[in-house]
Amino acid sequence: MDTLLHRFGSIIKGTIEGFDRLVFKGSLKPLAYAKGMEMFLRTQSILNKDFKTWAMKQSAVIIETAEKYANENSGNGTIYIKSINTRKEELAHARQKETNKKEGLIGVWSCVESCITYKSTFDEKQKYPSLRATNSKCKHLYFYYDHKDYGFMSIRLQTWAPYGIQIALNGREWLRRSLDKEKCKYIVDGNKFLYIEDYDLAQKLLDKQLEINWEQILSDFSKEVFPNIPELLGNQMSYYWTLWQSEMAKDYIFESPESLNSLNSLMNKLLSHSIMTGTYDRVLKYMGKPLKENSQPHHLANPELLTKVGSWHDGTRVRHYVDKNSVKFYNQQNVLRIETTMNNPSKFKVQRLKEGEAKSVDKQYLPMRKGIADINLRAKVSSSCNKRFSEQLATVSDKTPVGELFNSINVSISRNGKKFRGMDITGKDNALLKAISNPIFNTGSITNKELQKKLAGKEWASEMTGKRLASKISRHISLLRSHRLIRKLPKQNKYTLTDKGRKITSALNAALSASTEDLMAMVA
Repeated sequence: MDTLLHRFGSIIKGTIEGFDRLVFKGSLKPLAYAKGMEMFLRTQSILNKDFKTWAMKQSAVIIETAEKYANENSGNGTIYIKSINTRKEELAHARQKETNKKEGLIGVWSCVESCITYKSTFDEKQKYPSLRATNSKCKHLYFYYDHKDYGFMSIRLQTWAPYGIQIALNGREWLRRSLDKEKCKYIVDGNKFLYIEDYDLAQKLLDKQLEINWEQILSDFSKEVFPNIPELLGNQMSYYWTLWQSEMAKDYIFESPESLNSLNSLMNKLLSHSIMTGTYDRVLKYMGKPLKENSQPHHLANPELLTKVGSWHDGTRVRHYVDKNSVKFYNQQNVLRIETTMNNPSKFKVQRLKEGEAKSVDKQYLPMRKGIADINLRAKVSSSCNKRFSEQLATVSDKTPVGELFNSINVSISRNGKKFRGMDITGKDNALLKAISNPIFNTGSITNKELQKKLAGKEWASEMTGKRLASKISRHISLLRSHRLIRKLPKQNKYTLTDKGRKITSALNAALSASTEDLMAMVA
């Protein structure tokens, strides 16, 4: 059940969940390392010392082909951009508006940017020139489309070996095109749908995106902008694809304009809830500001930002970071969005086969990969992050009396014949309960190691470190599980908050952060 939808369903028109921004990167594996490039040059009868001359000729052919492609499909040649700081997407949108282009190639832009390539240097040990990886600069080509199937999208191609490519799609743009084909009416602002005539249909179309053959789609795009691969590199050369960044967004679309005041009131409650149930170090993390190991602000962190944490265009935003992944919520017009951004999927373990294993072998819990083979698993994990975060937000309007919540865990209980003491909420167990309520556990799991980082040096740890502290935390993890505040993830020494755990930790932090005057006002 969607707890947030259940709580605020009377003012919500519909919900949709699916991919938003998707950034794929392609690499030519045989050319992706120096020795591989040397082997390739050998097959072409090219000496290592002649690498630069060969690469310049290849680059000239790629640029010339792109110029011809741009003229034929957009009516204009490649447009050169002087500064790397210029936002190419804004240029593309402006050109599309100027030309009134509804479908197809909008334009091609070029810019000299940093890249990783190879340099020929004399190898003293081998007594002949060899290649080594180096940072350099070369021309990159940007192709912008309003595709008939996938909407507004872009492709970035490095014109110098090893010819890296990046393709950016947007699931909401894709949905826009799909709704057009179904003749389903909608109102859209950027990548936010403010109204959809048929929300069930929209969700089915978003789910259908996961059934696509990603290898085929991405390969077709690469051939569109780099058709010279067979001619320049041979028929066997093809890209290996990874999903470099993904955004899974769940949108709660409210009634408009009648419910706008209700939404703003809700956002104020959610923001207050997020601040009251956090601390200054968490708020700095929302904004990606650096902290020291002891959670004190780093000298680069500007405390003035604390008062601006909720500002985001015309709404409010709160964001939590952990291990280069993040989960955030924000509102824009009549849309409340919860979004998980994943840059480092290896921090999540999923059931999958090892690469190359037969399908008959049992799956194991292994780190998620960036390869496109794990896209569906990534969608499932990201959706789970959104769900946990929405459940945490839903506690803002929970009507259960705080006393009833606290009384449910402050008495001793028996589980499987073993007796467990009650929890001292405002006393000796307070630090532990505040630790497990940390927002980073909405994107990551609760582990003994992470709790050691949160509790080491505090009074709760009683100056314990190493194995002694780990043992104490293990005993208290059992206590938390016995009171049904956390649950264990299958086949892992990792835990996550239960619905009961979220309610109690949220109520505790809110109560401890509120003044006596605030509490009396709420009771009055």
